[in-house]
Amino acid sequence: MSETANPAGQTPSVAPKHPRNIVVGVSGGIAAYKAAHLVRNLKEHGDDVRVVPTEAALNFVGAATFEALSGHPVSTTVFDAVDEVQHVNIGQHADAVVVAPATADVIARIAAGRADDLLTATVLVATCPVIVVPAMHTEMWFNPATRDNVATLRRRGITVMEPAHGRLTGKDTGPGRIPEPEQI
Repeated sequence: MSETANPAGQTPSVAPKHPRNIVVGVSGGIAAYKAAHLVRNLKEHGDDVRVVPTEAALNFVGAATFEALSGHPVSTTVFDAVDEVQHVNIGQHADAVVVAPATADVIARIAAGRADDLLTATVLVATCPVIVVPAMHTEMWFNPATRDNVATLRRRGITVMEPAHGRLTGKDTGPGRIPEPEQI
């Protein structure tokens, strides 16, 4: 980050030297709609954002929404743009990968080192910071399998945010809610 002079002589602001390349991974939960807000916020801060959803995520928010907000095509499979080797290039060129929302399933697949879709392949290739933002029902969050998977990710240097406490799908309330995009 570099400081930029303010013509009015006010306190200088910090501006990025160049846009950060942020990958926003979106997994298939009802909280996927908040990923659209996250993408918009990152773009408004000058970041170049690439959205990599799972197939299940596109059941909640369509590819057209993510393409319009990010300005990039959206794909879920390693078999699109094979000539560009996108399942490797996306992760290699990222300054950060944010998986929000991260369902119990995608957390388990990342913890197991799976690379069976574009999102998990991207995470496996990434050498930049990876931030996982869980969103699931309270019982899933506290399940020993999920707790072990989260511990595995943290032990490997992946940042796993704590879920927010609040209203979940239906009438349920408790920990498991995705934090607001501004918090991410």
